[in-house]
Amino acid sequence: MTFDIGLLTVLFLVLVSEFINGWTDAPNAIATVVATRVLKPKYALILAPLGNIFGAFLGTEVAKTIGTGIVKPEGINLVTLGAAMVGIITWGMFSWYFGLPISKSHAMVAGLAGAGLATAGPSVLLWSGWEKVIIGLLFSSILGLVGGWFVTFLIRHLFYKMARAKTNRLFSILQTISATGMALSHGSNDGQKFIGIFTLALVLGGVLQTFEVQRWVIMLCSLVMGIGTSIGGWRIIKTMGEKMVKMEPYQGFAAETAATGAILFASHLGIPLSTTHTINTSIMGVGAATRLSGIRWGVVREIVVTWLMTFPICALIGFIVATIFKFIFT
Repeated sequence: MTFDIGLLTVLFLVLVSEFINGWTDAPNAIATVVATRVLKPKYALILAPLGNIFGAFLGTEVAKTIGTGIVKPEGINLVTLGAAMVGIITWGMFSWYFGLPISKSHAMVAGLAGAGLATAGPSVLLWSGWEKVIIGLLFSSILGLVGGWFVTFLIRHLFYKMARAKTNRLFSILQTISATGMALSHGSNDGQKFIGIFTLALVLGGVLQTFEVQRWVIMLCSLVMGIGTSIGGWRIIKTMGEKMVKMEPYQGFAAETAATGAILFASHLGIPLSTTHTINTSIMGVGAATRLSGIRWGVVREIVVTWLMTFPICALIGFIVATIFKFIFT
């Protein structure tokens, strides 16, 4: 294997992006279980990285979609990937500072699109991958919202005669299981996206002849994501788990169960979706099943605005940075 300075720089940027993914996005997996006080933060910070690491080994379909389906691999170069990663890092740090959960999936595909347009033009975009991104948007929005509402509705009707103290004890146990599932599902989808980009960089750099995800790449990227999760992310946890909807253990279980099901289903189909969107809409569905007034709509509005801003901002950053890099390095 030969690694020149350009390839090493891009691989480093991918790992930094993966670290920020763990720092700002993976906390979604533990936000509700911490907010409901089922797990103390120190235990949740053990659970989330381990779940993310194991989840990254559940399949490579999402990695293949990101690595070969968003832009034509033969039409881009390492400049394109480096510029896209700069967009993710910049927007990720900005959103973390203000405690806003954003979609790294959308940041990634937007950054790739913007950088690809700058280096190769519109013909580099692949509809097949973007079709999956759009399906992922529907999955995260509809399945998350409806699933959160339905599971909450079901629980309230099945356990309405049970004393609240017993209900809390039962769902405290169940929520630990659902939080584990949420961490695994995050690794199976979000973790795989950066594994796909890392593998694509190895192909463009000449280290790999074909796009084949290596086990050492999965281990390296998942470990970096796990380290990012264990270091921080409390601003995101506070926004999602405490500010948006006040939750009890059964509600946290409902949100995590609905989100986990949607994410694992999408991962199996190779559909990249936003873990952030999915757990957020699930939490909204949980709040709506209880009472609409229980949702902090001001916080929801801030989150939605951030979602909408992610695509154009990351695409613009990717385009500008790729243009600058192209001028300097080519």
